[in-house]
Amino acid sequence: MKSVLIIGTGKFGKSLALKMAELGNEVMVVDKEENEVRDISEYVTSAQVADCMDENVLRSLGINNFDICFVCIGDNFQSSLEITSLLKDNGAKYVVSKADRDIHAKFLLRNGADEVIFPEKDMAQRAAYRFSANHMFDYIQLSQDYSICEIETPENWVGKTIAQVNVRSNYNVNVLAYKENGKIYPLSNPNYIFKENTHLIISGAWKDVEKLNK
Repeated sequence: MKSVLIIGTGKFGKSLALKMAELGNEVMVVDKEENEVRDISEYVTSAQVADCMDENVLRSLGINNFDICFVCIGDNFQSSLEITSLLKDNGAKYVVSKADRDIHAKFLLRNGADEVIFPEKDMAQRAAYRFSANHMFDYIQLSQDYSICEIETPENWVGKTIAQVNVRSNYNVNVLAYKENGKIYPLSNPNYIFKENTHLIISGAWKDVEKLNK
């Protein structure tokens, strides 16, 4: 469990807060819009109406008590930049700031952000990879070249074991798990027999995953 501060309750901030709370974290949200705070207050540990551009407000929150501080302001880059800087100046341990453009990310990193995220860009790239490939059901990019994907079990693998297919040597990917009836089961046994109507969670370079799908 972590202690988390989320500043800004737009679509991304609100979704982040709800999921972080659902995962058992202590979540405090702050926004200057009372209606936004009211809508989410019953689902998080604490919710406060305040303007975090005011350094005194930030200090009153006990910034150094939070494991992570998220700056989720998307419609006012200047505010995002200043709040990021103020958080670090007042002892924030780790600051994650939302950006919409690469130039924004550069300024946020220069002003104290430990990490910058691009929710819209990341989702667009994930969707592009997923829907560009045949028989792919999910996609997570771990680096520029490396990814984890959910695919349909190849027809010519059905009835054979991982060892018989020799997946790693022949296809240059790793089978991490299989998915059946919506549940994921980790795989470490080379004697697992591939089955029809089962999805596989695999990892590897995108070019190898794409080649396998084809």
